[in-house]
Amino acid sequence: MQSALPSSLRHASNMPSGVLDWRALLQWLHDDGLIDDAGLRRGLDRAAHASERLHALQKIANANLQRGGDGPMLDLDFLTGWLAARAGLPHLRIDPLKVDIGRIGDLMSLSYAERHRILPVAADADGVAIATAEPFDRSWMGELERMLRRPIHLVVANPADIARYTVEFFNLARSVRQAQKKGVLSGAANQFEQLVELGRSGRALDANDAGVVQVVDWLWEYAFEQRASDIHLEPRREVGVIRFRIDGLLHGVYQVPPSVLGAMTSRIKLLGRMDVVERRRPQDGRIKTRRPGGDEVELRLSTLPTAFGEKMVMRIFDPDVVLRDVEALGFPLIEAQRWEDLTGRAHGIVLVTGPTGSGKTTTLYSTLKRLATEEVNVCTVEDPIEMVEPAFNQMQVQTGLDLGFADGLRALMRQDPDIIMVGEIRDHETAEMAVQAALTGHLVLSTLHTNDAPSSVARLMELGVEPYLVGATLLGVLAQRLVRTLCPHCKEPDNAFDQALFREAVAPWKPSSQVSPYRPVGCLECRNTGFLGRVGLYELLVCTPAMRSLIGSRASLDALRQQALKDDMRPLRLAGARKVADGTTTLEEVLRATPVAQS
Repeated sequence: MQSALPSSLRHASNMPSGVLDWRALLQWLHDDGLIDDAGLRRGLDRAAHASERLHALQKIANANLQRGGDGPMLDLDFLTGWLAARAGLPHLRIDPLKVDIGRIGDLMSLSYAERHRILPVAADADGVAIATAEPFDRSWMGELERMLRRPIHLVVANPADIARYTVEFFNLARSVRQAQKKGVLSGAANQFEQLVELGRSGRALDANDAGVVQVVDWLWEYAFEQRASDIHLEPRREVGVIRFRIDGLLHGVYQVPPSVLGAMTSRIKLLGRMDVVERRRPQDGRIKTRRPGGDEVELRLSTLPTAFGEKMVMRIFDPDVVLRDVEALGFPLIEAQRWEDLTGRAHGIVLVTGPTGSGKTTTLYSTLKRLATEEVNVCTVEDPIEMVEPAFNQMQVQTGLDLGFADGLRALMRQDPDIIMVGEIRDHETAEMAVQAALTGHLVLSTLHTNDAPSSVARLMELGVEPYLVGATLLGVLAQRLVRTLCPHCKEPDNAFDQALFREAVAPWKPSSQVSPYRPVGCLECRNTGFLGRVGLYELLVCTPAMRSLIGSRASLDALRQQALKDDMRPLRLAGARKVADGTTTLEEVLRATPVAQS
């Protein structure tokens, strides 16, 4: 943050001491030219009527003052950064994913932290970083340094964040310690037997007994807050590891004792109506819960036996995602119009292809939600059901009951469907049933795992579908990938961008002019990653008469690809190049996510 401060204010000899006074802060803001005379008077009047329990910075933030009288609001984050500059200290926005919560309770007590309005945020052999909103009140530092036998490094943080995270972090650490101390959690076998007994007896798991409930609640709350798409609970030899997948990448969040991780897994399995005793084979389940704001969220659960215990992955599905239109998913205008035309046909097969985590489910559900009117019967057969949607008739594959995709599709054909979604075409029988459904007047949507759209055509024939049937039923194929988008708050022009590398990467579709891309920087909004959110890249192949002729003659994959390009298919790399050119993402992201361009 840039601040026009007199150089004399940088000297320790001129620093005040003790707790901040809101009147003095307003005068400093006036001295620094951040508020004018009218703003000073308005601030003095409004802050005087604020609650005495509020921190001085909060009183001023609540006064709704504008910089210079007509500029941006002086919000709490800006005021915190300004105060840090005044004190000559670093400004920190507390990121719960980067705080070792397990060590906080070892450094000080909750009452000590609340009394001095401080919060430990990092610790190692060289010292302890302490966040404070009172940078001039250092009466406690000497005592704490002697107790910890390490130097203390002060950082200035938002007083509201300090108050919130002090309670949450210390309570979480205490819950973990309580869970670890209980005899029922001392061993894996006893732990599971005890949790099963509690569940079967109808008694709720008491947080005061084990602390498991609070830890699980904390886990979900932070996952939702941090925009996580998946939560991983991973048992290791010495410790249990919790990780979140955010914007496609995994981030370490917290480490807990193995017994506590096992208790958390069991708690979640109970809520998901899974067999808590069974730990030798994989299981699936689901939970519907709510965000702190009240919005519903669905969690899909999956367990896997590993060398050190049962691993659990929770995939988070936001029901609002199915309400997005194709433009919101990142479709360019031309591809959006073509996609709506394909999926609006009365019969035929439309495929979506891409690796796991490329957004196929989101695309299919959004499309089906648009198509599911009162006049049509939309049926799905899935493994597992990704999101429960009332507008669809959804069937779960049950391999133990010999109910696979082909069997489910055969059953759906007797249910008078108009539109059918098959979770995946993975064998000859399912592919044949999908073709038969399309031939008998149904629109069939499904997925395949191939690198690009033309490969899906070849893949259907490899599964044993006759070429003339593929040509007669296939309407089109959508290949897609997800790339991280640059943070709009901090991205800046990339003056060192390699134009030659860019042209080589997207060859043979070379852009006609120089591009002006951006590069990631990192800020508080994106947690210093430089990226915030993801966007789709799409490659849409439409089956034209020329393409059908090639399919019928068993043409090679290269010939199919060349024809698709002639039919105006825009390859994934070209879609990525356009996102680079308009400043949405970076070339590195596109190269990482998309297959090598084929000429």
